[in-house]
Amino acid sequence: MSKQMLIVEDDENLSRGMAFTFEKEGFSVISAPTAAIARKELTNRNIDIVILDLGLPDGDGLEICHFIRQRSNIPVVMLTARDLETDEVGGLMAGADDYITKPFSLSVLRARVDAALRRQSPTQGFRAGAFRLDTRLCKLFRKQDETEEDIPLSATEYKLVQYFIINAGQVVSKEQILSALWDNNGNFVDENTLPVNISRLRAKIEKDPRNPQVIKTVHGLGYVWAM
Repeated sequence: MSKQMLIVEDDENLSRGMAFTFEKEGFSVISAPTAAIARKELTNRNIDIVILDLGLPDGDGLEICHFIRQRSNIPVVMLTARDLETDEVGGLMAGADDYITKPFSLSVLRARVDAALRRQSPTQGFRAGAFRLDTRLCKLFRKQDETEEDIPLSATEYKLVQYFIINAGQVVSKEQILSALWDNNGNFVDENTLPVNISRLRAKIEKDPRNPQVIKTVHGLGYVWAM
């Protein structure tokens, strides 16, 4: 299955030239000349990589990069005429994986896109028992016979599942979880925050939430993802 590329570029000739080049490489290319169209495509499609211009007629590409990073970790290659060091630093700090200034070489752009996708591939997901966490889509799936069931999660539940699956089979304390997910600055967090969120998560993933077999409580120690 071909990878889907979104090219966010208002220069029609440049956009068409890049689309032609990457379609020859086997990509399925979607073009977005404005920030509004880019947001719509990112919301409605499973995009694998974005080539992003910063100067758009209805907004700044940095805003699109922030929009992407709030939802996924898909690679973003910024392609722009802004060539100051401060611009590049700002782009990378916004979450871009690479920053290329215009004018540019298509062969260099192809190589940068390939490199970004290679870096992305190993981190697209985790498996634990019947569950698969897709970090590109920010979704949790459970194997059901020959299909996969999409389990809707809140942002907090997703982060909690990700922490548990990364540490599957290991007992993690309440303090470790709170520090990793909620309290990085030593601030007070309500003592019911974690139990409440775990209870909500169990209601979605356990066959019998009153007798949990996936997220088990280890009394006096913490919790463990047991599958």
